[in-house]
Amino acid sequence: MRVLLPFCYLTLLFLLFTGIVHAYMPAKPAALKCEHLVNPIGIDASHPRLSWRLADERTGARQTAYQLFLSTDSLDMQKGMVWQSVKINGSASLVTYAGSALQPFTKYYWRVDVWDKDGIKAGSAIASFETGMMDRRNWKGAWISDISEVTVKPAGQFRKVFEAAKKIRSARAYIAVAGLYELYINGQRIGDHRLDPMYTRFDRRTLYVTYDVTAQLQAGKNAIGVLLGNGWYNHQSTAVWYFHKAPWRARPAFCLDLRITYEDGTAETITSGKDWKTALGPVIFNSIYTAEHYDARLEQPGWNTVNFDDSKWKPVTYRAAPSNNIVAQALHPIQAVEEIAAKTVNRISDTVYVFDLGRNIAGVSRLKVSGEAGTTIRLKHAEQVYANGRADQSNIDVHYRPTDDKDPFQTDIFILSGKAEETFMPRFNYKGFQYVEVTSDRPLTLTKESLTGYFMHSNVPPVGNIKSSNTTIDKIWSATNNAYLSNLFGYPTDCPQREKNGWTGDAQIAIETGLYSFDGITVYEKWLADHRDEQQPNGVLPSIIPTGGWGYEWGNGPDWTSTIAIIPWNIYLFYGDKKLLADCYDNIKLYVDHINELYPSGLTTWGLGDWVPVKSKSPVELTSTAYYFADATILAKAAKLLGKEGDHKKYTALAAKIRDAFNAKYLNKQTNVYGSGWQTELSVALYWGLVPAELKSKVAANLAKRVEQDNFHLDVGLLGTKAILNALSENGYADVAYKLAAQETFPSWGWWIVNGATTLYENWDINAGSDLSRNHIMFGEIGGWFYKGIGGIKPDEAAAGFKHVLLEPHFVEGLDHFEAVHEGPYGNIIAAWKKNAGMITYAVTVPANSTATIYLPMARGQQLYENGKLVTGVTGSIRTAGKTAGGKQVYHVQSGTYRFEIR
Repeated sequence: MRVLLPFCYLTLLFLLFTGIVHAYMPAKPAALKCEHLVNPIGIDASHPRLSWRLADERTGARQTAYQLFLSTDSLDMQKGMVWQSVKINGSASLVTYAGSALQPFTKYYWRVDVWDKDGIKAGSAIASFETGMMDRRNWKGAWISDISEVTVKPAGQFRKVFEAAKKIRSARAYIAVAGLYELYINGQRIGDHRLDPMYTRFDRRTLYVTYDVTAQLQAGKNAIGVLLGNGWYNHQSTAVWYFHKAPWRARPAFCLDLRITYEDGTAETITSGKDWKTALGPVIFNSIYTAEHYDARLEQPGWNTVNFDDSKWKPVTYRAAPSNNIVAQALHPIQAVEEIAAKTVNRISDTVYVFDLGRNIAGVSRLKVSGEAGTTIRLKHAEQVYANGRADQSNIDVHYRPTDDKDPFQTDIFILSGKAEETFMPRFNYKGFQYVEVTSDRPLTLTKESLTGYFMHSNVPPVGNIKSSNTTIDKIWSATNNAYLSNLFGYPTDCPQREKNGWTGDAQIAIETGLYSFDGITVYEKWLADHRDEQQPNGVLPSIIPTGGWGYEWGNGPDWTSTIAIIPWNIYLFYGDKKLLADCYDNIKLYVDHINELYPSGLTTWGLGDWVPVKSKSPVELTSTAYYFADATILAKAAKLLGKEGDHKKYTALAAKIRDAFNAKYLNKQTNVYGSGWQTELSVALYWGLVPAELKSKVAANLAKRVEQDNFHLDVGLLGTKAILNALSENGYADVAYKLAAQETFPSWGWWIVNGATTLYENWDINAGSDLSRNHIMFGEIGGWFYKGIGGIKPDEAAAGFKHVLLEPHFVEGLDHFEAVHEGPYGNIIAAWKKNAGMITYAVTVPANSTATIYLPMARGQQLYENGKLVTGVTGSIRTAGKTAGGKQVYHVQSGTYRFEIR
């Protein structure tokens, strides 16, 4: 009997035999995420976003359809099916769950089937997510604390013993805290997060964190321990921003539910309440702003274990919840990401040692030491040292207003117990530093290995990389990333030492730098919720967010608080996700309307202006009006995306009004110069799109001439820094932009690098009399510009999230090779070029399920080759689309990897 195989199987056998089956294997959905996190637990989203990408390296790879499945059973998804979408034609890979209401405390499993370009179906692996409280009414625990006085210095410790009478299947701990905390079960610290929960406007939104604690519980008796820190909730240090007068300030408190599911299917919840006990512990002082003090003589070993004698401990007290809005903390956590060994130690005396980490970081230091009981050690953290080698804090302590000498700035205090080798590492604080001066009141013997640094920040996954033939450029990029991460602690900050404030202006400058290099959407979604919490009914936002009340009266014009529009718009561009724009739409509208009410002419003088300029200060009205125009433009685009046609027309007209007023006031149409013709004035007008189309080339030429007159050095402040490199490279002067970026003499980024910088500084002049932080992100736009202005990788707002990639490389003079990689929602986008013997090799990778348009700058007489073949019209994998107004040749490509030569 002859068996007839279907044609597809005969084809597959042939391909297997010939060894080329890999080229025809179906696509595979991969990198599944829920709410932009991998297998998260404890989320509150009632309709979570589910996303994936297509793993398919074939040229032209794309998804033609998909189908989603959601179940409560990982082994038999059909048995526990909660939701099954129909097969949906299309290439979408970010989809919002559209089934019936999800239940709290439930683990859901999901997968996706996709159909590739040939109509072949492939299924993903199973991913999961787990819901948390979902509703504050599901909490069972009480809010408890130890005492009511906010001035009490020692941190409170709390404990409870309970018995698990049956075999445990799973257990989750849900903890909401006003302040900071560490959670322990049976003596073991739970999780590796630092500084949880994240800083919010505590009286308007409180975050809780979920832990899987199944492995830490045991049959029979168990002990729970909680250590509370002050954080921003009970700020005891004094500084110019009045943190200590925040309206929510109180002694730290917490609410905890430990939900246990037994093997027999029953559930039990162990809660915080009056049956807990409390005592003060060895953390005798803690301040998120200054430092932590620890007296090891006060330790009570085993305080968080079952058999500890707590007969001398006191009852807890009830407290009101800090807010009525208790929601899940669904973002990448703060962690001690990198351990850094001391590079050198300078023994000044037997009681003074100065350690140098060799680089500037945000985080903490850990000291291992032996000594007599009662020995008091001070660890003073600084970014620089005096000529005599001692730690110098004069550049970072200028805004501290201590009430006494008991809370020294960035100086931990550790009192030894005298019990063998002891280790100290602060729990509820972080600092900005490179040097640690360790002093003691008795002689100590320390070595280079005695002290270790820990680089702490929100642990956002890296998604970008650049490398080039210029080591200074590579070091600037690295320093920019170090500064960015040093200022990411659940919200973007200005500096990790002097302030730790969420300055809005610094964050809007660095948004693209952050998103090109790191997967930061979860942090920004949290921070824009902080914006919504802080916005006044009339639309006004403070200049620092979160805030205890400072910042509504200073520094909060549109040049700073345009974060409410600029950041949601950039999240949309980079992720193709409209949710943040939709969540903030009414807030953007309220803000823009308020400016319109205050400044009906279209020009606004509200703002700080071009902060810390080199020498030329542009008018505040010019820069603030440019940002006002940007806000109105974003609002008009958001209205169109969200189907609000009336608003789209209204705010498009408002943007036109602002542009016309701006040009009427500042544009000289005879000379094609804005204002006095400073770098900031010309670049801001170009970058934000205020220049009439017919004059852009002339204004750009004037900007290039201005830079040349300034000897190819910067003459900008914070706002000009955002604009200048982009304004040049986007308008035909990429070589001039590169000269600025690669400059190594004052003032420039390279000037910092050749003088030893490992992070970005706050002032172009490293010897300036003020504004001298050595770890600031406000001049950090250059990190994003490397991807855009040299690598040429840009999102297309018409197909956001890099669904369609714009590739516009610049083969700048002075650079021999350059490579940029950005991992977008669809996968890696790679753009690399190299010059060799008069020929330019250009290699690109466009990820599956996306497309790209390539804009190549080609000189007269040059020709393009793909894989050695001359490109003419439609050839191989590309299609010629003609030339741009700037003379660049335009090509359209499908997904795939390409290698071109320009000869």
